[in-house]
Amino acid sequence: MRTRVAEARVGRLGTVTPDGRPHLVPCCFVLEGETVYSAVDAKPKSTLALRRLRNVRATGGVSLLVDHYDEDWSRLWWVRLDGTGRVLDAGPERDRALAALADKYAQYRRDPPPGPVLALDVTTWRAWP
Repeated sequence: MRTRVAEARVGRLGTVTPDGRPHLVPCCFVLEGETVYSAVDAKPKSTLALRRLRNVRATGGVSLLVDHYDEDWSRLWWVRLDGTGRVLDAGPERDRALAALADKYAQYRRDPPPGPVLALDVTTWRAWP
């Protein structure tokens, strides 16, 4: 599971709104130990104050789903990491997370993310198959 997550280039980040609704977005991420980091990057957005960050601040519930689809269904798999989210606006942990993201994604080396970093402290791993 850990290898599949670490090697994946994109995942689906799920948060919970204050009124209990799911909110799901694709994201770039990096796994460091038992924490997943995803940054608010420079891709076009109307604001850096994203709903996913508001959701994490309000409820703390976060999941990351990484999956692989293939027409040969014997090659299908998914891994879901559930846990508690935190928003890192500044500080050494945010700096380490951005460095790890830049190691994984050349785009982040060229254009460092300007916004906060979302940290997912993983409490549960689930996978299929």
